[in-house]
Amino acid sequence: MGLFAKIRDGLRKTRDSVIKGMRRLLHSFTKIDEALFEQLEETMIMGDMGAETAMQICDTLRDRVKERGITDPDDIMGLIQEIVAEMMGEDAPLNLSTKPSVILVIGVNGAGKTTTIGKLCNQLKNEGKQVLVAAADTFRAAAIDQLAVWTDRAGVTLVRHAEGSDPAAVVYDAVVAAKARGCDVVICDTAGRLHNKKNLMQELAKINRVIDREAEGCARECLLVLDATTGQNAVNQARLFQEVAPITGIVLTKLDGTAKGGIVISICNELKIPVKLIGVGESIDDLQAFSSKDFVEALFDREAVADIEQEDGENAVDSGNE
Repeated sequence: MGLFAKIRDGLRKTRDSVIKGMRRLLHSFTKIDEALFEQLEETMIMGDMGAETAMQICDTLRDRVKERGITDPDDIMGLIQEIVAEMMGEDAPLNLSTKPSVILVIGVNGAGKTTTIGKLCNQLKNEGKQVLVAAADTFRAAAIDQLAVWTDRAGVTLVRHAEGSDPAAVVYDAVVAAKARGCDVVICDTAGRLHNKKNLMQELAKINRVIDREAEGCARECLLVLDATTGQNAVNQARLFQEVAPITGIVLTKLDGTAKGGIVISICNELKIPVKLIGVGESIDDLQAFSSKDFVEALFDREAVADIEQEDGENAVDSGNE
């Protein structure tokens, strides 16, 4: 299956919930009026685009409908797609321009940090890069053991200390080893104790000081892993993590398992943090570089939405025959 097809399939639940809902709404109106805009905004909020983002989309939509003299509600869907595409902005690939480059991975427990690191290791290794991983979430022994399974599977080196060790010491050893071995990328796992924000801030600050000193001048990424299935809660997590770390990009996991894919639009628009990677499946090669163009095209895919509407029609006929 191609990359676009994976994204399109992964967004099926979101299309089924949000885009199909908007199309149904537009079909139910014979004219464009304020009631239509209000119901559109409500549909977007229900699809986890967020109140602020939904309001902005509808405000812009009102202006463009007026500017272009549009009177048919069925013509609005193309405008919404156009506005969302503008909100998504430019793509921002990972910056791995130095040897080594350092990727710090943060996020709450359960968001998919460990699997993301494993999949990223696999991806980078397949690109010919030598990868080394630092198991710096020393707060939980299970985190280190899980990471060992994924790094073994991906065939990359893991630097680990005992449970309860100083996370910064693990990162120090990893960076020193990466430079000695000529590694391309160092990926550092971290604890996700957001409920104890002060301790987490101090821990991340110490890790960053080690990286500043031992990997001076190296390309740096600080990736926040968010679980798409948590919807607007993911946006709230991102705001809190912004207070404790200089986030350079978002990794959005479990996008294929949720009808809340509208969260991607909310993140890009409200947080101004680029989504750099998305997870659209369980297998090791299902982590993909994020393309805003592909995302918007897959979300609004006419053929896929038409398939959903056809299934609805067939189901309605079947129900009527029973």
